[in-house]
This record gives sequence, C-alpha cells and structure tokens, in this order.
Amino acid sequence: MRALTAAVAVVLLVTGCAQSVDPIERLGKKAVTYGAKGVRSGPEVPVVKRVRTSDKVVFLTYDDGVEQDPRFVEFVRQQRLPVSMFLTDSVVGPGYGHFARLQSVGASIQNHTLDHTALRGLPYAGQRHEICGQQDKLGSRFGLRPRFFRPPYGTYDTTTVRAATDCGVGAVVLWRAAMEGDHLTYGTGPHRLLPGDIVSLPSTETTGLTLVERTTRLLREVEGAGLKVGRLEDYL
Repeated sequence: MRALTAAVAVVLLVTGCAQSVDPIERLGKKAVTYGAKGVRSGPEVPVVKRVRTSDKVVFLTYDDGVEQDPRFVEFVRQQRLPVSMFLTDSVVGPGYGHFARLQSVGASIQNHTLDHTALRGLPYAGQRHEICGQQDKLGSRFGLRPRFFRPPYGTYDTTTVRAATDCGVGAVVLWRAAMEGDHLTYGTGPHRLLPGDIVSLPSTETTGLTLVERTTRLLREVEGAGLKVGRLEDYL
C-alpha cells in the first residue's frame, strides 16, 4: 500500500511540474530554471557581432522594415540571398505581407521589438514586453517564432539579455560592419570585411539610393573581399 501511495505521489509530482512549466520555457531553454522567488538561473543567450568561422562568408541583416520595395523581393529571389530581416512592429505597420513575400523567397524574419524603444536602462517588465510581444506577433503572422533578436540602436544591458533569454530567442545579434550610403563603416577590429562578419544595412538613407542599389554595392564589396553571403541560422 505504501509503495502504491508513493508511486501515485511521484506521478502527481511529475504531471504537476509538466503542467506548471512556463510557456517561455517550452521554447527550448531547457537549462534555464527558476528559484523560489522566480529568479532565473542558468545560461543566457550569447550576444554576437560576428560569427566564429573559417568559412569565407558574411551575413547580411536589415533593420526595422521601413522600406518595402517589391523590387527588393525580386532581387533577393534572383540572387538567392539568405538575408535576415529584423522587424519592428510599429514600423512595419500594415506591411507584413511584403515580408511574407520576402520569407517565401528565402529571407528569414527576426525580432527588433514592438516599438523600437531603446531598451538599455528600462526595467525587466518593459524590456520583456518589447521582446516577447514581438516574438508573439511574428510567430503568429509567420508561423515560426524568430530565433534572433536585435536591440534597437544596438544598445542593451544585462536586463536585455535576461529578457531575451526568457523570451526564447537563441542569440542577441549586433553587427561589426554597417553599410552607410555607398561605403562600409566598422566597429572594433580591422576596417575590412572578415569571415563571419555580421553586416547591418540601416533601413533609411539620405543618399537617394534604393535598398536594391545599396545591397548591390555591398555585394561588390563582399565579392571584392573574396567572400560570399551565408545564412545566419546555419552558423549561429
């Protein structure tokens, strides 16, 4: 009788734990646990500006979602470019159909917050709302929750990393190089493209160049450096 009671208790304990798992936990951060006061412990997601690889590839990323030129969709299709689009809900507005078309030709859809709010210094609840809220919206619209998150303006703090981890993203993605007008600018390190570099293309420009024209110029730089464009999800 005691053995039976103990067995029933174990079953109840196991099923009770399964039912009480936070839905964010089910997104894949199995190693993350919570203490009695709800304080998270365990590994946090990495923050990356470039990928460690010996492959001669770089990664093209686009922010916000301001430009919705149908010619860019055709360009991505023709060039078979594995680009990553980091979208902000308040910027994209009613234009999600454009990015669904981009997704259909090989682009990946990633998280850039709900409202493009500078996150550094904000309390945890506010940062989690911005990140998790856009995870939910993009997951609902595209049928797949983003793997990566980019904080607006590239600014973040330890609370940002904690919130991103709890929202189920796999990495906080920054950049080492940025396309400004017709030339590249660099952060730390050599002022040239290196294997594994993550390159950002700002969403707006004052040069009058279209997104296709800016991307074409960037591709010339990539080719001139003896590199190719890789798919970020394949490496990170």
